[in-house]
Amino acid sequence: MRSYAPMRRRLYLMRHGAVSYFGADGRPVDPDAVSLNHEGRAQAEAARALLEGVAFDRVLASGLPRTLETARIVAPDSALEEWLELRELRGDRLSGIPHDELESEFVHAFRGVVPNDKRFLGGETVGELFDRVLPALERLLADASWDTTLAVLHGAVNRAILSFALTGERMFLGHFEQAPGCVNVLDVGEEWIVRAVNVAPLDLLHTSSRLTTMEGYWQELEPYRDLLNE
Repeated sequence: MRSYAPMRRRLYLMRHGAVSYFGADGRPVDPDAVSLNHEGRAQAEAARALLEGVAFDRVLASGLPRTLETARIVAPDSALEEWLELRELRGDRLSGIPHDELESEFVHAFRGVVPNDKRFLGGETVGELFDRVLPALERLLADASWDTTLAVLHGAVNRAILSFALTGERMFLGHFEQAPGCVNVLDVGEEWIVRAVNVAPLDLLHTSSRLTTMEGYWQELEPYRDLLNE
């Protein structure tokens, strides 16, 4: 009896480690410039230990400092590629969001199946995210030279990729939580196989919190919300 051995390639899809999006005074910092905080570096070190022994043919990051720093910790001996089209979903200035809508914009940003015309914090739409992420994913898959790739990206970008892998459509499944420094494991051949989602090496059972990342960010921002319009 002939054994069935499909050819599949492996994608380790990571979210960058934790960063501090708000300063000590509660004011937002430039998300394009922020780097890993102490916790984020520890998460990246834990991911490196988890993935020790895996040989990466390619290592991708979005070009933002937090993904580049994470990737360099996780795969220090690999050449690092910057794919700018895989940058995070971009919000607008928080001061431009009506005061009474700010909490909802944060905590409900990724609720349920998010429509393609939904804007993230008043900025880029989910559809616009798909417009740049899916061609990049197609370009990666069109390259037959690799077997195992590490991609260190962002929460919304990872949700878009995971959602597409499961549905084959531009359907954004917002309830895919992506903890800082988490690892997702996907295989791709004739079809996608999602093997693991949101594996957090420092907190495998997610006992440290029951908040989503966006709820956590709101918890940090809420005491200082009145400063946004100053």
